[in-house]
Amino acid sequence: MAGVVISASYPPNIDPTRTPLAYGDRAIPRLNRELNDERLLVRQRAVVSLCDHLHDPEHIAEALRNDIGMSLKNLLKDQDLTVRQKATECLFVMAGHALGRDSFLETESIYPVAKLFDDAEDIARKNAHLCVMRISETPPGAEGIVKAQFVGVLVNKLQTELNEIKELILDTLHFCMREDTQCALEANAMEAFTLLLKHELPVIRAKAARDIMDLSVPLAGKDRAVACGTLQLLKDMLIDPTKEVRANAAGAIMTITITTKGKYTALNCGSIPPLVALVDDLNSEVRLNAIKALTCLSEAPEGRQKLLEHVEKIRNHENDHIAAVAKAAKIAVKVITWLP
Repeated sequence: MAGVVISASYPPNIDPTRTPLAYGDRAIPRLNRELNDERLLVRQRAVVSLCDHLHDPEHIAEALRNDIGMSLKNLLKDQDLTVRQKATECLFVMAGHALGRDSFLETESIYPVAKLFDDAEDIARKNAHLCVMRISETPPGAEGIVKAQFVGVLVNKLQTELNEIKELILDTLHFCMREDTQCALEANAMEAFTLLLKHELPVIRAKAARDIMDLSVPLAGKDRAVACGTLQLLKDMLIDPTKEVRANAAGAIMTITITTKGKYTALNCGSIPPLVALVDDLNSEVRLNAIKALTCLSEAPEGRQKLLEHVEKIRNHENDHIAAVAKAAKIAVKVITWLP
């Protein structure tokens, strides 16, 4: 006769780290109650289950109707790492949808999330920056970050954070500077971006050059770039093996050299030869930005004189298969060959 074996293992398909979901429309209310439970284990299991549950977009609207946003906001101050980590992850998932972003701004969750920028645990800081970056992708979100005066905080974090988090900060600042550049200038962002042009990771160099291009749109940004010696470093990046670095470096030079001071600074540091070399680059964005930068430099008499030697090389791209490159080449040839 067969005996009975008593097992200490859980039944199959039962995950002890997640709370069982209630059926149908009772799932979210139950999770919300457990998120506010006094017992740590209950909160941990509830927030892990909620994070998985919210990956279905249909559940986000229901979660917001049940004030899940406020419960997650309170969990950001929890003493337990798992709870803080999964709470920020939940907010990140919700911020991927318009309703979630609106709720994030309405409940002012950005303030407790920003406090996690100083968290001792790397994963908590990363999730906090992921959440803020996702919010900044829309104009209202970027405006909210600027109004909350977090631009200066983000710029300061560029000096001390891990490389993976630096990428997120650079993306966040990129979106914020589309709304307002003054705060970034006041926080010495140009100096911070210029230092990152020497970084060993190509992705960080590329994003730093992109942010310099964003910050150089106003006149004050162009003047600051010239004063910081940014153009010399950007010129050195034009021979970088990574196409994104070359494209963004050429784009930043193009933006800065709109002013007379920027033109002559770029000419004095020898920017024309590497830019001319990029005219035949395989990447269309690199070609486009290089030709536009050369067009700006040709507006100075000294630049026009040097570029007359290379005008045929640029003219060859008037029939480029990329329409924007062809148009830029025609304009460049017209400016270079202009006679008073």
